[in-house]
Amino acid sequence: MSSDSPVLPPQTRADLRTVRPFGVYRLHGLAFLGDRAIAVDSVRGHLLEIDLTTENTTILNPYQVSDFLDVRGLAFWQESLWLTREDTVYCCPDARDRLGREPLKFEEFARLGDRLSGVAVWESAVYVSCQRAGYIYILNRNSGEIITQFYAPGIGEENLAVSEEDLWICDSEEQTIYCMDRATGDLRYNLLTPYSHPTAIAFDPRQVSAHRLLHVAYAEEEIYIRDDPNASNPHQVSFRDRTFIHPVCFQYHPQQHYTLSNGYLVEMSYVEELSPLEPVQFEKLDWRIALPADTARQRLKEVRAIGMPFEEESERGQRFAVFKFDSLKQDEARIFGWKALVELYSIKYHLTPRDVEDLPELPEEFKQLYLVDNDQLAMDSDIVRQAAREAIGNETNLLRKILSIRDYVYDKLDYGIKPYIDPPDVVLERGVGSCGEYVGVLLALLRLNGIACRTVGRYKCPPHPERKGVPLQPDYNHVWLEFYVPGIGWIPMESNPDDNEEGGLHPMRFFMGLAWHHIELGKGIRFESLRLDGVPIHKSEIPLGDLALNHVRFTILDELPPPNPAG
Repeated sequence: MSSDSPVLPPQTRADLRTVRPFGVYRLHGLAFLGDRAIAVDSVRGHLLEIDLTTENTTILNPYQVSDFLDVRGLAFWQESLWLTREDTVYCCPDARDRLGREPLKFEEFARLGDRLSGVAVWESAVYVSCQRAGYIYILNRNSGEIITQFYAPGIGEENLAVSEEDLWICDSEEQTIYCMDRATGDLRYNLLTPYSHPTAIAFDPRQVSAHRLLHVAYAEEEIYIRDDPNASNPHQVSFRDRTFIHPVCFQYHPQQHYTLSNGYLVEMSYVEELSPLEPVQFEKLDWRIALPADTARQRLKEVRAIGMPFEEESERGQRFAVFKFDSLKQDEARIFGWKALVELYSIKYHLTPRDVEDLPELPEEFKQLYLVDNDQLAMDSDIVRQAAREAIGNETNLLRKILSIRDYVYDKLDYGIKPYIDPPDVVLERGVGSCGEYVGVLLALLRLNGIACRTVGRYKCPPHPERKGVPLQPDYNHVWLEFYVPGIGWIPMESNPDDNEEGGLHPMRFFMGLAWHHIELGKGIRFESLRLDGVPIHKSEIPLGDLALNHVRFTILDELPPPNPAG
């Protein structure tokens, strides 16, 4: 990533604002008619014109709402308006002249037999997505006949937009936008959206920036505390609809095989408060805490000490803050840690099995560091070794092997939070694991199959970029991993599926990708550790949790424009 802060023209930075239309429940269609943003509220059946500057909302079909209930896709082409509802594509040929003035007259264009979602039109082709069938259909705009079909790239409900040679797909479950060749269906690249549950996508023809910019609508329910003063329990957990439009900006880096999208400037602080469970006294104690790493998607801009000064050291290229105690005495009170200013972007790699054929040999140093049992991985136990064989079957391709192992672990384990981490043999026997235990099983199975991998973590910023300037605290820590592809580098992989699955399929959004709110610290090494007189202390000898309480805080300061293109 460039060391210079990227800067966009003022009009583009202004376009990064979130639009929350008035009186809207769930947007499932979004398109532009000239410079007018048109959307569909599928819950109320409202066809809306939304001013992206003022958030003003105008209902264009006040006497025709029943025709727009449960509409999932919306598109314009020249004078015509296209939409999907249930299993049918409809067209209004003269919508431009009628819109907002008189009722629209729709014609049934095609009936495809399965529930449809997105629709997009370009010249003679009509593109329609059908998640249940797993296809994107391409229909002739004149006859309605199916010309061909592509496999849908994700597992959720998908909405569409088209721009010249590119077909754009946003997937509600995958939190991902896919860029496909609209003629062949080949996936060119993909990128992560800054929010979950994207439901509609459109290009704004007014944009003037050289950076690619898409408008994406999101719709989901959010939990909130409802205050009912007349109830015996006045504070109750409830749900409400939440929908808005936010731009997605990105840069594709083909030589590095990844895409960076929406970034945020985040202040993170990590502080320890001495609070030993039993009286302790140490001489020449070094307390080491990892600092945020500099990576392709993350840049540490500055770091400051909290409570007491630290010295900075490094291990395997990772930076540490080292707090030195010549003598830590009984009943001594201390608060110490760091505050860091970090630029964070979402990253999504695009690698195919063909890209990982004929790879160079794994360096010997990597074999000694990342193919061994160095953290109680039970790699010599029968149950773990058998699982390592079963997970890959007869697969030989590196990328397919990794995905097979991931899916095998996801299928074998259910997610459950625990206060401690058991080794992989115990976890596989039990069938339930926390994120740290998922990581342990994945590390063991990958390494037994000759795939270099390491842990990454340890926290995620609460994913609420709309709460700028508000101190946010994570509910728990988190850890994931990276695998190494010789000749390409370290590739991220989420440790567990976040209990977010559709139809028994595992989402791919965080396979070779990380959202902006993942904070990378301590790659392949312990995030926090102690040394007495220079000698490392194992965590089982002196658990850090017995010595101190940690305080973690995030503050989202600003949304960032796209980074400058890599090299």
